[in-house]
Amino acid sequence: MNGDQARLPVAIVAGLHADARRAAVEEILRTVPGSVALHHDLTSAVDSAVYRTVRDAGGLLDSGDAPLVNDCACCALREDLVPELLRLAQEGSHRLAVVELWDSVEPQAMAAVIADAGAPLTLTGVATVADPALVLPYLSNGDDLADVGLAAAPTDQRTIADTFARQLEYPTLIALVDDGSCGEDGERADDTDHALLTQLTPGARPVRVGDGRLGVALLEGFDVAAAAARLHPACALLPQECDEHGVTTFVWRRERPFHPQRLYAALEDVTCAAARSRGRFWLADRSDTLLSWDAAGGALCVESAGPWLAALPDAAWEMVPAERRLAASLDWHPEHGDRCQYLTFTSPGLDRDGLVALLDSCLLTDDEYAAGRDGWQQLPHAFDDLLDPVI
Repeated sequence: MNGDQARLPVAIVAGLHADARRAAVEEILRTVPGSVALHHDLTSAVDSAVYRTVRDAGGLLDSGDAPLVNDCACCALREDLVPELLRLAQEGSHRLAVVELWDSVEPQAMAAVIADAGAPLTLTGVATVADPALVLPYLSNGDDLADVGLAAAPTDQRTIADTFARQLEYPTLIALVDDGSCGEDGERADDTDHALLTQLTPGARPVRVGDGRLGVALLEGFDVAAAAARLHPACALLPQECDEHGVTTFVWRRERPFHPQRLYAALEDVTCAAARSRGRFWLADRSDTLLSWDAAGGALCVESAGPWLAALPDAAWEMVPAERRLAASLDWHPEHGDRCQYLTFTSPGLDRDGLVALLDSCLLTDDEYAAGRDGWQQLPHAFDDLLDPVI
C-alpha cells in the first residue's frame, strides 16, 4: 500500500439535535461510496466505558468499548478516536471516515485532535447539523448539561445554550434538516427560525440534508487554524448588522473603556437582552487586558483573552497570527491602539435603542475619561471575582 492509498479523509459531524444529526450521517453513508461512520456513545459512560461503533450504509461493521480516562468520557473519546481512525486508514478501503460526535461534544476540540495526528489522516470538513425550528429553544435553554444527562465529564459545567452556540459557530458547513421538521412545540421552522440561524453563522455555508450534497461538501477541505481564528476573541468573525424576518443583529462599537462598577451592575440586563451575544471589550481598570464576552441562554462568560496588541512590545508582534494583526489594524485608535468595545447581539425582538442606552451608560463619563489611566486605576475593581477567582 502506498502513501496515497493510505490517506484517509476524515469529516466531523456534530450537533445537539441528535435525530437530525443521525439523519445527516445516514445520508452521507448512502451518497458517498466507501464511507464509514465512527461514533462514540457517551451515554454508556455510567458503566465505566464509552461504547464505540463503526458502520456503513449496510449497517454495523464493528463495535467495542473504550475505557474511561480519569472518569472522563470525553477524555476516553480523545484517546480512542485517533487509533480507530488509523485502523480504518490501514484497511485502505474507505473513501471517507465520518466522525459522528455525541450530542454535547464540540467539534473544535475533536478537529484539533485529528489535525494533530497528521498523516495519513486528513481533516476535510466539519459540519454541525441543526433543525432551524429548535435553534431558538436551544439558545434560550440555560440548563446545565449535567442536569439533562449530557455532561461529558464530572467537571463539565457547560449549559445547553453555550454548547449549542459553539457547535454552530465553529464549522464551515451547517447541515439543515428538511423544512418538514418540527420544533418542540410542534410548529414547523419559519422564516424567523432560518433568519436567526443565518445571522448566527456568518462563517458557514448551509447545506440541506436530503439534497445529497453534504457528503461531497465534507470532502472540500478544512483549515483548522483559520477556524480557530474565526472564534478567537481578538479577531473573531462576528455577525454583521442585519434586520430580517423579525431577527436583528446589532453591532455595538465604542472607543472609551467601561466603568467597571457600572458595567458589572448592568451585566444581567445586557446578558438577557439577546439570545446570543459575543465580542471583546475593555475595562478602565484593566486597560491592558483584552476581555471576551460570550453569552447565551441568559448566562454570561467573561474571560481574559490575553493582552491587547497595543500593550505588547513591538518585537512581540511577529509572534502574533496575521489574522489578529489585521483585526487590530482595523480597530486601531491613535491613543488606545486596538483597545475597543466590539459586541454583537442577535435575537428576535431585540430592543436596539434600549440596549444602546444601557451600554452607553456603562462607559466612562467625560470627567472620568479625562482622569487618564492613573485615575482609572482608582475605580472600583468590580470584576475581580469573575476574572481573578480564588482557587
